[in-house]
Amino acid sequence: MQTDAQRRKYIQMTESPVEPLICKMAVPTIISMLITSIYNMADTFFVGRLGTSATGAVGVVFPLMALIQAVGFFFGQGSGNYISRQLGAQHREEAERMASTGFFSALGAGCIIMALGLLLRHPLAHLLGATDTILPYALDYMCIILIGAPYMTASLVLNNQLRLQGNAVYAMIGLVSGGVLNMALDPLFIFGLHMGIRGAALATILSQLVGFCLLLCGVRLSGGIRIRLRLFSPSAARYADLSRGGIPSLCRQGLASVAVTCLNTAARPYGDAAIAAMSIVSRVSQFAGSAMIGFGQGFQPVCGFNFGAHKYDRVTRGFHFCVRSSSLILLALAVLGFAFAPQIIAVFRGDDAEVIRIGALTLRLQCISFPITGFVVMSNMLLQNIAMTLRASIVAAARQGLFFVPFALILPHFFGLTGVQLCQAASDLCAFVLSICVTVPVVQRLSEGKNPHDAI
Repeated sequence: MQTDAQRRKYIQMTESPVEPLICKMAVPTIISMLITSIYNMADTFFVGRLGTSATGAVGVVFPLMALIQAVGFFFGQGSGNYISRQLGAQHREEAERMASTGFFSALGAGCIIMALGLLLRHPLAHLLGATDTILPYALDYMCIILIGAPYMTASLVLNNQLRLQGNAVYAMIGLVSGGVLNMALDPLFIFGLHMGIRGAALATILSQLVGFCLLLCGVRLSGGIRIRLRLFSPSAARYADLSRGGIPSLCRQGLASVAVTCLNTAARPYGDAAIAAMSIVSRVSQFAGSAMIGFGQGFQPVCGFNFGAHKYDRVTRGFHFCVRSSSLILLALAVLGFAFAPQIIAVFRGDDAEVIRIGALTLRLQCISFPITGFVVMSNMLLQNIAMTLRASIVAAARQGLFFVPFALILPHFFGLTGVQLCQAASDLCAFVLSICVTVPVVQRLSEGKNPHDAI
């Protein structure tokens, strides 16, 4: 039975003007994404004071963290998208069962990642691209990060479920609190307690634990769907529904892990400076794109509720608004990044001219294709939220899998280090073309007031 707050939420999501509603939903998600990216960069910044090899170690472990995030997003987006559609269709009991199933499944998956990662830590570090000089730092950083894997995956489930119910403020509080704490603990542990790179890892998992506890409180305070063990209802049908919304996220995040591993491997012949430069550019690019992703996440609950309520005109209006807005934001950021690339890289490794030289060119090449990535990301979010799994997975896999991995394997053979630096821009351009082909027919069908599942 719906409460008054739940009825008001339904009316807000399905009847309020779309553009202001998306902006309202997007403000806390943009803040969350920016803070998350800032504390990711904080690790790189403070560890950068320890040397080039330590900076490279953060880049080497980054794919493992992306894999942990991929699992969390799989269960979080999969359950959250399903929940938003069920709430839009006013099927609350099924939404409650999916919420608990997604949460406890992610917690179990995180435990498996932790156990396997610790058991296979040495071969895993080599596989992720560590050189002999980077390896000791990578092992120190990796082993501590793995301890936090269970609640890191579960945190992402809570965050996505809260956000996709339209309770993004509570999701923001959990993420932002953890991020701010991480930035405070980094210098204390690394330099104050002389823990070095292990201090950076410890700061990360402690701040993630605090964020996890606050997200649990947010679930209770938000008035939304609670997490209850008795509602944990694993079944083939439920996991199939979860997978329809989660596989695109798994493709996107999981292939990001594979892509960074390939990038580190391709950069390894050019030394620690090349790996460190790629690590810095990855974090900077992630920060630059975080506002756009946060804006798109404001669209997701609006999309899910209205698709579930069969209000397809509101879905298409929101999609077009997000594409226009994100493209303009990314264009402005690309111009700034291109103009100030050497200065941006120097913030992290100002005393290493080789890192600055490699990183500045890599960042400038990425800036060329940066504005078109807005369409790719918004297309993925639309297709994922309306449960067009195959199309969403193709778009999600395009940038970091279908194109990036082959480019990372092929281009360095022909162009050397420049080929490594070209990989992201080349894959962005190809992914943009593919996304147009995959998404436009779906948007056209929605704009006609028809369910795309009926004909596509």
